[in-house]
Formats: sequence, C-alpha cells, structure tokens
Amino acid sequence: MKKTYITSALIMAVMAVSMTGCGNSSVKNTSADTKEKTVVSESTETTEKTAKSEKASADEKNNTAEIKQLLSTSQETTFTERDLEQTADTSESKSITVSDSKTIDITDEVVYIVSGSAENCTIRIEADDNAKVQLVLDGVEIENDDFPAIYVVSADKVFVTTTDSENTLTVSGEFTADGDTNTDAVIYSKDDLVLNGTGTLNVTSYYGNGITCKDDMKITGGTYNVKSALDAFEANDSISVYDGTFNITANKDGFHCENDEAEGSITISDGTFTINGGSDGIQACAVLQIDGGDFDITAAEGLEATYIVINDGNITIDASDDGINASTSTSAYETAIVFNGGNVNVSVGQGDTDAIDSNGSIYVNGGTINVTAQMSSFDYDRTAEFNGGTIIVNGQEVSEIPQSMMGGGMRGGMGGGFDGGFGGGRSGRF
Repeated sequence: MKKTYITSALIMAVMAVSMTGCGNSSVKNTSADTKEKTVVSESTETTEKTAKSEKASADEKNNTAEIKQLLSTSQETTFTERDLEQTADTSESKSITVSDSKTIDITDEVVYIVSGSAENCTIRIEADDNAKVQLVLDGVEIENDDFPAIYVVSADKVFVTTTDSENTLTVSGEFTADGDTNTDAVIYSKDDLVLNGTGTLNVTSYYGNGITCKDDMKITGGTYNVKSALDAFEANDSISVYDGTFNITANKDGFHCENDEAEGSITISDGTFTINGGSDGIQACAVLQIDGGDFDITAAEGLEATYIVINDGNITIDASDDGINASTSTSAYETAIVFNGGNVNVSVGQGDTDAIDSNGSIYVNGGTINVTAQMSSFDYDRTAEFNGGTIIVNGQEVSEIPQSMMGGGMRGGMGGGFDGGFGGGRSGRF
C-alpha cells in the first residue's frame, strides 16, 4: 500500500500569524519544485521546531485548490529514520530498575533500558532543548496514585520504545498538578514524543488522558491498549501515525489534536484501530488525513475535523450522532470532506443524525462509500461533487450525492462513557 505523509512543518506553513483558538488563517504558497522524500535524515530533527514558527503573511488569501493539492501530494516526509526504527541501539545504553515511591530524574541524552515493577514511581525527563532521550520499556509495570508514570519536562524529542514485552502504566486517582502544569496523563510530554517498538504498552487513566503531548506526537509501531476517562491520545500540534495496533476505550476521543493556534492536525498512514469513544473516534481541529489502515470505530461521531481527506483505508463507523463530520474550527482550510479512495462504511441511527455531514462541501473523487442511515445519508451546506467512485445508500447504489432530509431530535447525545466507567468497580470515579 502506497503511503503519503504531511509534515507538521508543512501543515504549520498554512497557518496564520495571529489566531485565537481555532481562529483565522491564510495559506502560504508552496514551491512546485519541492522534491519528494521518503525519510529525512536525523540532522533535520533540529530544524523541526524552527519550521513550526513559520507563518503565512496575514494578507494572503485562502486558496482552496492549493490546500487540496498540498494535502494530496508527498512533498516532504514526517518521519526520521530513527522514528521508524522499531528496535533501539542499546550498545551504549544505561539500565534503570523502577522502585516504589521514587522519582527517577533523567537529564542526559542517553538510551535507557527500563524494567521492573513499582508503585508511585515517575520517570522524569528534564534535558537540554536539543537532547534526544530514548526510554526502552522492557517489561515495566508502574501504578501511580496521582502523577504521570512518564513525565517529560524538557527535551528536543523523547522516544518511548517497547521491546518484545508487556508493559503496563496506570494512574488510578485524580492527577496532581506540577506547579502551573496540569499533568493530566499517564504519559505526559511537553515536547516532541515518538512511540514505537515491537511490544505492547497498556495505559490506563481513571481520571484523565492516556498519553498527552504538548507538541508533535508520532507513532510508528507497537501495540497500544489504552483506557482513559478523557482522550486516549492527545496532542497540541500534530499526531502522525505510520503504523501500529490500537485498542482504545475512551470516555472522550480516541485521538484528539487541537491547540489555540489551529495547528491541530492528524495524519494516519497505516495501522489497525479499534476505537470505542464516548465523544469522537478521531478529532482534529484543522486537518484529518487518512492514507491507509483498518478502522473499526464506535463513537458519538466517528471522524471530525475542519478538512477531512480520505485517500485509502478500510473504515467502518457506527455512530450515535454524525458518522463523518466536517465542522468549522479554523478558517485556515476549507470546511470539506474529500473522498479519493478507500472503503468507507458508515452506520447511524434514526433522529437528527447524518452519516456524512459537512458544514461546507463534500467531494467524492473515488473509493466506495456505503451508508446506512434511517434519516440522513449526506448533509452539506455548500456544494457536493460526485466525480468518481461508488456511493451506496441503504443498499442501493446512487448516481449523485443526495441532500439530507429534515429529521427529528438528537439520538444518543455524546455517549457519556461506557457503563459508567471501566475496570474493577471504579465506575464512580468518572
């Protein structure tokens, strides 16, 4: 399966200089002769943060056609060679054994092999801004009462890599803040975070998020079983998934990416996803792009972003509200849903529900869309174009994109969790 990628720097280039929340923006022109790459060298990692600061001039106008071209081509890559390497170079590594009621402070750019079992233990990383720190989890089990098991205060990038082993991180109580920092996740990182490896990482968060990154999050391999009271995976600037297996139960979103500058975008190249979300399966403030993978999503809404583009993949959504929803959160992009390929199956129930709902436009250029809807199969506020592919509505192939019928009241609301919570009689804690 051919994969395409968008760098966080590329997405940042279409943001505005001044925005509030998911606010106004404009598009920066991209050079037509930019060379396609497959993997960037390790040296380019030092320029990632500089690239994020580049903004388009405030007087440039939004160009919808340019956005579509930007999102559908591979001009640059997201992942470095080290991001994609699923086994760490441990030739000069150091070993750490976790222990009860202890904070393990890491300040050096080293590969650390972490093992052992402990309660109320935190691995705290506070390294230089150019340091790349790698934690190799080799059969680790940590259960904390109120603080992250892994806490990244500062670094250029931190790798959390699993060996061919089972690793379990849990926070069972309400999180305690670290000064002004609301450390509300089992793994909490203020800087770039890469998750990879050949093993399994189990993450359980009874009161907060599973894994939070306040910068760019990349996931390139491994198996992740995440249960969370809030979002399972949360990032500010971008989430980029190359591969992996994900089993998610979240009272909010499976994947969520958003910040105050409309830089929250998600790109998925491949992987296997089983998501049960109380709110959204996958939500981005700006762009959500799916280039491949297998998805089984049960949620109030399956996919949500301002601009959603599906190039490939097998996607099955069972939604209690809208299946796929383009909702305007930023003016940096056209509000639209674009189908270029893949197999998409969406089921919604009766009531005021839409299988495919855009506050802007819908473009179907390819792929197969199979919709089961008692009331509304497609709903759009602007235009709809059927340029190719196959659309099936309630078992019957159609030759045009239908417009919604007016329906009744809301069905199901926003989910509200899973039987009052999950695990061991803890339902009252949610």
